[in-house]
Amino acid sequence: MPKPVAANDTAPVYRVSGRLREKDTKRLVSETRSSRIGPTALYYAGVTAPVISAGMALVARNTLDSTPVSDYWVWFGSSLMAAMAGIVWYLIFMRWSYRHRSGRAGETSAETEIDLTPEGLHIIRGAVDTRIAWSAVKTVRTRRSYTLILFEGANPLIVPDTWFGKDRNAARAFKMRLKQGASHGAQSTETGPGQP
Repeated sequence: MPKPVAANDTAPVYRVSGRLREKDTKRLVSETRSSRIGPTALYYAGVTAPVISAGMALVARNTLDSTPVSDYWVWFGSSLMAAMAGIVWYLIFMRWSYRHRSGRAGETSAETEIDLTPEGLHIIRGAVDTRIAWSAVKTVRTRRSYTLILFEGANPLIVPDTWFGKDRNAARAFKMRLKQGASHGAQSTETGPGQP
């Protein structure tokens, strides 16, 4: 449950904690990634497909050379086999590389504790302790069931409303403090029911 905690008797620190569910992590992924396939997988698929095509073209040509067909049909058949092999390999490789799990183990298994302090955000997830200044907050997106925070130089953060339990006042106070702290110029958007 979030609650104001005294911080050097100057301003309250708003605290909330909880564990991300798979559904929350999927929301984070859909909001922040343009693809469920990583750039490394795209690179290797693009590099290996031509190699597979060239190998298949060589095998097909050597096989068709031993048959009584014209050079044109040897060239055409080996080109067709090479193209098909490259496309099939690319599709298989991309399917193998598809991200079936949205988050890393630490994001879903460890308890996350977030403090909004006068200096910024203090995030503790398992054994990882992170401090992010308010000036690094780029965007705060408040949705119907969660709040998404995008940072400059740090991974995005999602705060599900379920972490607040049924305490709507605490959730409202936390979100207001978050927007106030990020008011130096960060974009703040709010989406209500029925809006995308």
